[in-house]
Amino acid sequence: MFSSGSGSWAAARRVADKDGTDDLFLVFADVKGNNPSPHAGEDEDNYRFLHEAAADIGGKLIWLNEGRDIWQVFHDKRFLGNTRQANCSHLLKQAPARDWLDENCDPADTTVYVGIDWSEIHRLDTVIRKYEPYHVQAPMADPPYLDKADIRQMLRDRGIEPPRLYELGFQHANCGGFCVKAGQAQFRHLLETFPDRYAYHEAKEQELREYLGKDVAILRDRRGGTTRPITLREFRERLQAEPGLFDELEWGGCGCFAD
Repeated sequence: MFSSGSGSWAAARRVADKDGTDDLFLVFADVKGNNPSPHAGEDEDNYRFLHEAAADIGGKLIWLNEGRDIWQVFHDKRFLGNTRQANCSHLLKQAPARDWLDENCDPADTTVYVGIDWSEIHRLDTVIRKYEPYHVQAPMADPPYLDKADIRQMLRDRGIEPPRLYELGFQHANCGGFCVKAGQAQFRHLLETFPDRYAYHEAKEQELREYLGKDVAILRDRRGGTTRPITLREFRERLQAEPGLFDELEWGGCGCFAD
């Protein structure tokens, strides 16, 4: 399961170094669909990294594309993904990857490798259940234990620049810095770093709200002891009016395999 992040490269690199690449498939599921917008899907530099990382590892790169982007999924399912449920991850990543496995592989002689590392080991049981009856391993959860800085230095030592989102301060390089599972800190960072990309998703959220006729939003405002939706528009306007208002924010996580 090959994402366009550095941890996925490191996991595949360990597999290739240990077992070779004759039967190694790097399965990447793209969330861009057929949307031509530069703000849909992964950050453009992630696609550069994906090709360079795959070439470094060897094996065969399998590029899956369900055809829809995340906002089309939200529209079709009449449900806006949020910090509690990421149906975009399930339909655009997990389901296509599982379909490819079932059509091309035999559980009796197939191992599924994922990029989860030792700091994310709590996620592994969920991933194992999702891929039954396939055998699942997380090479980066085993020693020698590496942190993200170690992995990025390894990439540079091999002549590969890591995805730029890391250097720009994002904790995850997925979905162009936009992930419905991310916390308010990441959305603030997205606004500061890629205001045009933030504006694109802000407009898409508003379109979906009008289509559904419901007060739904990706983010939640929990101030004052109550919880209510806070739209990307309202979140942006508050930040612009009171820059220090959301100083204590959580980054959240990555949506893939979190459900």
